[in-house]
Amino acid sequence: MGHGKSDVWVGLFVMLGVAALVFLALQSANLLTLNWQNTYRVTAYFDNVGGLKPRSAVRSGGVVVGRVADIGFDDQRYQATVALDMQTRYKFPRDSSLKILTSGLLGEQYVGIEAGADDADLANGDQITSTQSAVVLENLISRFLFDTAAGD
Repeated sequence: MGHGKSDVWVGLFVMLGVAALVFLALQSANLLTLNWQNTYRVTAYFDNVGGLKPRSAVRSGGVVVGRVADIGFDDQRYQATVALDMQTRYKFPRDSSLKILTSGLLGEQYVGIEAGADDADLANGDQITSTQSAVVLENLISRFLFDTAAGD
């Protein structure tokens, strides 16, 4: 009968540990991001988004300044549409450019933003026109093989 209190504490400790592991797993997979920052949404068009996913980071100088909100396809332009939620505390000029980059050699993809020189800043609903698509490894390999075969 004396084990009742200790069993409750052990059970509570185990439940807390499982909750912490679930939280870490969701956080590391970019499925859960606790962010209470105000944001503004901008959109951009890319020819190829590669393996970019919603909730991927938007980085400038290695600092996360926003997240990818949504990825779609515009059947009028035949390009991928990427909606970005940028934190309002970070201001970027309207002529800023976007690139889809990869962390490491085969790491996750993210959007890199390079600041432009315009006096006006990006605002909610703006479109970024200067974009560079993801580098697809298969395309690089096929181009290398084709160029090598054509050179012989």
